[in-house]
Amino acid sequence: MPNLILSIDQGTTGTTALLIDENLEVCGKGYHEFQQIYPQPGWVEHDPEEIWHSVLAAVDKAIQHGQASAGNIAGIGITNQRETNLIWNRKTGQPYHNAIVWQCRRTEPIVAALKRSGHEVIFHQKTGLLLDPYFSGTKLKWQLDNVGGLRDEVAAGRAIAGTVDTYLIWKLTRGQAHVTDVSNASRTLLMDLSSLKWDEELCTLLSIPHTMLPQICSCAEIYGHTRDVPGLPDDIPICGLAGDQQSALFGQACFKRGEAKCTYGTGGFLLMNTGSRPIPSNNRLLSTVAWQVKDTVTYALEGSAFIAGSAVKWLRDGLAFFSEASQVESLANRVEDTGGVMVVPAFVGLGAPHWRSQARGVITGLTLGTRREHIARATLEGIALQNVEILQAMVSDSKQALVQLKVDGGASNNNLLMQMQADFLGCRIIRPEMVETTAMGAAFLAGLGIGIWKDFDDIAAAWKKDREFAPQISEQERSQVLARWREAVQKA
Repeated sequence: MPNLILSIDQGTTGTTALLIDENLEVCGKGYHEFQQIYPQPGWVEHDPEEIWHSVLAAVDKAIQHGQASAGNIAGIGITNQRETNLIWNRKTGQPYHNAIVWQCRRTEPIVAALKRSGHEVIFHQKTGLLLDPYFSGTKLKWQLDNVGGLRDEVAAGRAIAGTVDTYLIWKLTRGQAHVTDVSNASRTLLMDLSSLKWDEELCTLLSIPHTMLPQICSCAEIYGHTRDVPGLPDDIPICGLAGDQQSALFGQACFKRGEAKCTYGTGGFLLMNTGSRPIPSNNRLLSTVAWQVKDTVTYALEGSAFIAGSAVKWLRDGLAFFSEASQVESLANRVEDTGGVMVVPAFVGLGAPHWRSQARGVITGLTLGTRREHIARATLEGIALQNVEILQAMVSDSKQALVQLKVDGGASNNNLLMQMQADFLGCRIIRPEMVETTAMGAAFLAGLGIGIWKDFDDIAAAWKKDREFAPQISEQERSQVLARWREAVQKA
């Protein structure tokens, strides 16, 4: 009896594949990188065929590494880089253009024109998003406007579009399924957040024919079955689907309103479960669909800090403080405090809730007694304090106290940083045993889709905690640190 879930985590620089059993044991793991394409400054692309081949290679490595039989795979879950957009031929599968990646800024003129025309409010009200090149709708418009003959191909019914999840399901099913899920669709600027349908007015404003868009589905259902996939048998159900950050929220079992997670990657990505209705933000956070299971829809607030792990990389590569990023913790632990130093890591601007793209990093409080240990410790504090501001904005918008913060990503292994996060936030920080929570979320959803887990309680029972960090400073100390932080941010 097949008992493994194949979880495919298709990321920005590579693809991870995990084989997971019902006890959350990883029975095989594979990873495969692919090329980043930079046609000109500010533009970022991927070759769709390279994305697909990275998936095949990662899956093959997972099967070989775990010495598992592909015949033991009961279902497939997919999570993906969310706002990357692709267009391909319905019959041949050939892409009309490289995928335009979420990081790409080429659509800034389109966004500026929409804002000048007064359309920003309608997009925000309907989608919960800000008008920004980050989201995939303007990327799709750019392709339609700039790839010769593409609108004719759409009119003829040959050209179809989607985010990475849509493309992978299309490839896995050999073109039998053209679908997306609500979490990915909610990142396009094209879906109404309340109706969960493509919005005719928004499609018209972006000159996008809705006929080329995929069907919007829930996050845990059977979308199709494998057909002619190298290394996999036919008829494996593809049954779980969510964008990467929503998948991480689900993988952290943040099923209750007020529960939140932070993924510490290059940046910091925070989502808070806001329950059964979208919460409009007064702090320029994003309202998004977290997931839909059967007929129940859960929403979230999202905020991102542009810099997290990359600040440690700056200490390593830019300032040569150490040779391995993991050494930052021992260096920072050599001093009891920062000696009055404050680091605001706004190297590429400030994200939520400030949205100041022209801001730059600052170091304040330097004295002749300042050593690299102080700067290293202050950098970790800066990473944690950025997240405090975002989470305070979420609490303000949702009128919901933060229950706890679950953490994942590479920097969550830094115990000092996690203790700082607990101290400055004033709540418990919980780190799971399985830090591959993005892939775990897709596995959970796929397991729900085919009945390996009956319900959320089943998943919550299977989720395992590694360590908990409780606040260790007083409210007065916390207030003093936050005041110094706000003062330093004004100088960025």
